[in-house]
Amino acid sequence: MPIVLHRIDDRLIHGQVVVGWGRPLGVGFIALVDDTVAASDWEQELYRMGVPPEMTVYFADAETAARRHAEWESDPRPGIVLTADIETMARLAERAPVAAVNLGGIHHRAGRTQRLQYVFLTPEEERGLRALAEKGVTVSAQDVPGGKPVPLADLL
Repeated sequence: MPIVLHRIDDRLIHGQVVVGWGRPLGVGFIALVDDTVAASDWEQELYRMGVPPEMTVYFADAETAARRHAEWESDPRPGIVLTADIETMARLAERAPVAAVNLGGIHHRAGRTQRLQYVFLTPEEERGLRALAEKGVTVSAQDVPGGKPVPLADLL
């Protein structure tokens, strides 16, 4: 079964990802791609606590995720690949086939402008999203499966 969702969400694993997306999509695993988390056993344990026992969590830095992407694609269970930021997803998409990216939660911080209730972007992040789209990646924002996807062109 293929990876059913490539998602950018700065909260990484939380209820909306596990319950909101994971259950409706029948997800059997989440691949959390983050250089810092991949190097931290205690952070990994914190994220594992938010996932039901029947769902596997893989932790990888962007380079390792690119190497393992085909393995995850061939897993018989549907899966989610999750990054906390646009830059990490872009690094992954440079080395692995990523057809579509879902912007789930990119929250307010200094320098970001609100685009949707759950998406705030800096000019640099906007350029990163445009660069992904120029490489053929479909980028849209959608907080939950029942929500209407917002195409990148409407977002920016």
